[in-house]
Amino acid sequence: MDQLWANRAESAEAAVTERHLKSLWHIPGTQLGVVAWPPIRRAPHWHYWWQAHLLDCLVDAQLRDPQPERVIRIKRQIRTHRLRNVFRWTNAYYDDMAWLALAIQRACLVTGIDRHRALGTLTRQLTDSWMPEAGGGIPWRKDEQFTEPFFNAPANGPAGIFLAREPAWLERAQQMGDWIEATLIDPDTHLVFDGIRSGSLVRAEYTYCQGVVLGLETELAARTGDPRHAPRVHRLVAAVNKQMAPGGVLKGAGGGDGGLFAGITARYLALVATDLPGDSAADVAARDTAAELVLTSAKSAWDYRQSVNGLPLFGAFWDQTAEVPRADGAVATSIAGAVRESEVPERDLSVQLGGWMLMEAAAALG
Repeated sequence: MDQLWANRAESAEAAVTERHLKSLWHIPGTQLGVVAWPPIRRAPHWHYWWQAHLLDCLVDAQLRDPQPERVIRIKRQIRTHRLRNVFRWTNAYYDDMAWLALAIQRACLVTGIDRHRALGTLTRQLTDSWMPEAGGGIPWRKDEQFTEPFFNAPANGPAGIFLAREPAWLERAQQMGDWIEATLIDPDTHLVFDGIRSGSLVRAEYTYCQGVVLGLETELAARTGDPRHAPRVHRLVAAVNKQMAPGGVLKGAGGGDGGLFAGITARYLALVATDLPGDSAADVAARDTAAELVLTSAKSAWDYRQSVNGLPLFGAFWDQTAEVPRADGAVATSIAGAVRESEVPERDLSVQLGGWMLMEAAAALG
């Protein structure tokens, strides 16, 4: 491991730990990420999927530098997630549940803890919602099973990655990859569209949609040996490099939910660089390009960070100087199933998790 990036990842972890990790309702032995820093007295939302990515970042850190006290934080994060979610693992959004399933799955693998009941519950949610008869895919949210469902990459991508890592569901994961390939690939840019409803494509092309499809197709290439998956990775890495990384730096998407988008893309670009099998020139080129995108983005994000009390504060855009947030102004709020950014995006936990995720991705390449 490159010690430079390991040290920077450690600093990013320390920053989030100091500023954002707090007990829930002052209950001993609990922990969640406060969604804004500087914090407000009563945070209006807790943002389920942000907490799932906080857990995933803790798992990244444990892989980088195993520590007994971090295992305690990982256990607390999982336990408190269920407590804050009214003693449930589930919610109304399949993309949210997929992210939590992925994070708990990795936590169990890395730490040896047993959360088979949680994983069983989440697996059933993600498999029972498969709707090929309606044109899917799994839908974005539950109530859409009874109206006109919206099938999108942010739900099917992470759910597919999770299921690809469960041997009993590998075939379903492959079907999900094939559905995305047949339905959501832009024939002109080769990027991944956001989704489809009633046969009409939602043509927005977000960075994290590319990331989750890269992760899914890399897992399928590695786990099935089927020759159709690696070429999809080659094509998508090239498309991201050409159209979503000006100057080699992944595009930012502001704060709110967008604060996580580029970090997710970096996570799965790193997976391409480390796990895509094959020795062809195309395989090597995809791995090298993926690694270069991560490292160039990480260098830029680090160079443009602010330092507050000796710890990094990352910008919402990795090619622009970060702004230090104040303890006033509007904070991120949930509207229509999405979280809008704070007045200063750097205040959002999502933005700081995105930077931490990027530093861990760079460290993993060493």
